[in-house]
Amino acid sequence: MINWQYYPKSDAAPEIAHKVIAVFNAASGEIDSAIHSLESNAVLTALSTGLTAAGFAVESSKTAEGKVKVPVLFGRNGRLEKSFDADAFHRELGFVLEVEAGRGVVNNQFLKDVFQACMMHDVFYLGIAVRNLYRKSQDFDRVVRFFDTMYASNRLTLPLKGILVIGY
Repeated sequence: MINWQYYPKSDAAPEIAHKVIAVFNAASGEIDSAIHSLESNAVLTALSTGLTAAGFAVESSKTAEGKVKVPVLFGRNGRLEKSFDADAFHRELGFVLEVEAGRGVVNNQFLKDVFQACMMHDVFYLGIAVRNLYRKSQDFDRVVRFFDTMYASNRLTLPLKGILVIGY
Protein backbone atom coordinates (compact mmCIF):
# COMPACT_ATOMS: atom_id res chain seq x y z
CA MET A 1 0.00 0.00 0.00
CA ILE A 2 1.30 3.43 -0.92
CA ASN A 3 0.95 6.20 1.67
CA TRP A 4 1.79 9.83 1.10
CA GLN A 5 1.74 13.20 2.80
CA TYR A 6 2.41 16.56 1.20
CA TYR A 7 3.86 19.57 3.02
CA PRO A 8 3.00 22.19 3.85
CA LYS A 9 -0.34 20.72 4.80
CA SER A 10 -1.98 24.07 4.05
CA ASP A 11 -1.23 23.58 0.32
CA ALA A 12 -2.72 21.08 -2.08
CA ALA A 13 -0.17 18.78 -3.68
CA PRO A 14 0.76 20.00 -7.19
CA GLU A 15 0.01 17.96 -10.30
CA ILE A 16 3.59 16.66 -10.54
CA ALA A 17 3.30 15.22 -7.02
CA HIS A 18 0.16 13.35 -8.08
CA LYS A 19 2.00 11.98 -11.12
CA VAL A 20 4.79 10.69 -8.86
CA ILE A 21 2.22 9.12 -6.53
CA ALA A 22 0.57 7.44 -9.54
CA VAL A 23 3.93 5.93 -10.54
CA PHE A 24 4.34 4.49 -7.04
CA ASN A 25 0.77 3.16 -7.05
CA ALA A 26 1.37 1.45 -10.40
CA ALA A 27 4.47 -0.30 -9.01
CA SER A 28 3.12 -1.01 -5.52
CA GLY A 29 2.84 -4.76 -6.08
CA GLU A 30 6.57 -4.91 -6.85
CA ILE A 31 7.83 -2.55 -4.14
CA ASP A 32 5.48 -2.92 -1.14
CA SER A 33 7.77 -3.04 1.92
CA ALA A 34 5.29 -5.22 3.82
CA ILE A 35 6.02 -7.95 1.24
CA HIS A 36 9.42 -7.11 -0.27
CA SER A 37 12.75 -6.06 1.27
CA LEU A 38 14.18 -4.29 -1.75
CA GLU A 39 17.21 -2.04 -1.81
CA SER A 40 16.58 1.51 -2.97
CA ASN A 41 18.11 0.88 -6.40
CA ALA A 42 15.69 -2.00 -7.02
CA VAL A 43 12.77 0.24 -6.06
CA LEU A 44 14.06 2.97 -8.38
CA THR A 45 14.35 0.44 -11.20
CA ALA A 46 10.70 -0.57 -10.70
CA LEU A 47 9.69 3.11 -10.89
CA SER A 48 12.02 4.13 -13.72
CA THR A 49 9.71 3.67 -16.71
CA GLY A 50 6.83 5.55 -15.08
CA LEU A 51 9.05 8.37 -13.86
CA THR A 52 10.65 8.74 -17.29
CA ALA A 53 7.19 8.89 -18.88
CA ALA A 54 6.32 11.68 -16.40
CA GLY A 55 9.31 13.73 -17.58
CA PHE A 56 11.96 12.77 -15.03
CA ALA A 57 15.60 12.01 -15.70
CA VAL A 58 16.23 8.85 -13.66
CA GLU A 59 19.51 7.45 -12.37
CA SER A 60 20.33 4.42 -14.50
CA SER A 61 23.54 3.27 -12.80
CA LYS A 62 26.12 4.31 -10.23
CA THR A 63 28.60 5.23 -12.98
CA ALA A 64 29.22 8.89 -13.78
CA GLU A 65 27.20 8.55 -17.00
CA GLY A 66 24.24 6.96 -15.22
CA LYS A 67 23.92 9.52 -12.43
CA VAL A 68 21.55 12.47 -12.43
CA LYS A 69 23.48 15.56 -11.43
CA VAL A 70 21.64 18.61 -10.12
CA PRO A 71 23.60 21.90 -10.06
CA VAL A 72 24.43 23.55 -6.74
CA LEU A 73 27.18 26.08 -7.49
CA PHE A 74 28.47 27.73 -10.63
CA GLY A 75 32.05 28.98 -10.97
CA ARG A 76 33.92 31.09 -13.45
CA ASN A 77 32.32 31.54 -16.83
CA GLY A 78 29.20 29.78 -15.58
CA ARG A 79 30.96 26.43 -15.31
CA LEU A 80 29.36 23.90 -12.97
CA GLU A 81 31.42 23.90 -9.79
CA LYS A 82 29.35 21.71 -7.45
CA SER A 83 26.44 19.35 -7.97
CA PHE A 84 24.56 16.73 -5.98
CA ASP A 85 23.32 13.44 -7.36
CA ALA A 86 19.59 12.74 -7.33
CA ASP A 87 17.68 9.53 -7.94
CA ALA A 88 15.32 11.38 -10.28
CA PHE A 89 14.91 14.99 -11.37
CA HIS A 90 12.19 16.78 -13.32
CA ARG A 91 14.21 19.77 -14.53
CA GLU A 92 11.30 21.79 -15.97
CA LEU A 93 9.24 21.64 -12.77
CA GLY A 94 12.13 21.61 -10.29
CA PHE A 95 11.14 18.33 -8.60
CA VAL A 96 13.82 16.08 -7.09
CA LEU A 97 12.94 12.55 -5.97
CA GLU A 98 15.05 10.52 -3.55
CA VAL A 99 14.21 6.87 -2.94
CA GLU A 100 15.47 5.45 0.35
CA ALA A 101 15.34 1.95 1.76
CA GLY A 102 16.62 0.74 5.14
CA ARG A 103 18.87 3.67 6.00
CA GLY A 104 16.30 6.26 5.02
CA VAL A 105 15.23 6.70 8.63
CA VAL A 106 17.71 4.72 10.73
CA ASN A 107 20.64 6.88 9.56
CA ASN A 108 18.55 10.02 9.03
CA GLN A 109 19.27 9.91 5.30
CA PHE A 110 15.99 11.74 4.67
CA LEU A 111 17.44 14.77 6.47
CA LYS A 112 20.45 14.78 4.15
CA ASP A 113 18.00 14.63 1.24
CA VAL A 114 16.25 17.75 2.57
CA PHE A 115 19.52 19.61 3.04
CA GLN A 116 20.79 18.77 -0.44
CA ALA A 117 17.48 19.69 -2.11
CA CYS A 118 17.60 23.07 -0.36
CA MET A 119 21.04 23.71 -1.87
CA MET A 120 20.13 22.63 -5.43
CA HIS A 121 19.66 25.26 -8.13
CA ASP A 122 16.08 25.68 -9.41
CA VAL A 123 14.68 22.91 -7.20
CA PHE A 124 11.28 23.76 -5.78
CA TYR A 125 9.89 20.39 -4.70
CA LEU A 126 11.38 17.37 -2.97
CA GLY A 127 9.94 13.88 -2.93
CA ILE A 128 11.30 11.46 -0.34
CA ALA A 129 10.25 7.83 -0.61
CA VAL A 130 10.82 5.58 2.40
CA ARG A 131 9.58 2.16 3.34
CA ASN A 132 6.31 1.98 5.22
CA LEU A 133 7.88 -0.79 7.29
CA TYR A 134 11.54 -1.55 7.98
CA ARG A 135 12.50 -4.14 10.60
CA LYS A 136 9.29 -3.54 12.56
CA SER A 137 9.85 0.22 12.42
CA GLN A 138 7.09 2.33 10.89
CA ASP A 139 9.49 4.44 8.81
CA PHE A 140 6.89 6.40 6.86
CA ASP A 141 5.09 7.36 10.08
CA ARG A 142 8.37 8.44 11.70
CA VAL A 143 9.28 10.71 8.78
CA VAL A 144 5.79 12.20 8.67
CA ARG A 145 5.94 12.92 12.43
CA PHE A 146 9.26 14.71 11.87
CA PHE A 147 7.85 16.94 9.12
CA ASP A 148 4.62 17.53 11.07
CA THR A 149 6.75 18.85 13.92
CA MET A 150 9.05 20.89 11.69
CA TYR A 151 6.23 22.61 9.83
CA ALA A 152 4.09 23.13 12.98
CA SER A 153 6.93 24.74 14.93
CA ASN A 154 7.52 27.42 12.27
CA ARG A 155 11.11 27.72 13.52
CA LEU A 156 12.70 26.54 10.28
CA THR A 157 11.72 27.90 6.88
CA LEU A 158 12.87 25.91 3.86
CA PRO A 159 13.48 27.38 0.39
CA LEU A 160 11.22 24.70 -1.12
CA LYS A 161 7.60 25.10 -2.19
CA GLY A 162 6.77 21.63 -0.95
CA ILE A 163 7.89 18.22 0.25
CA LEU A 164 6.16 14.99 -0.69
CA VAL A 165 6.78 12.02 1.62
CA ILE A 166 5.87 8.66 0.12
CA GLY A 167 5.68 5.37 2.00
CA TYR A 168 5.97 2.24 -0.10
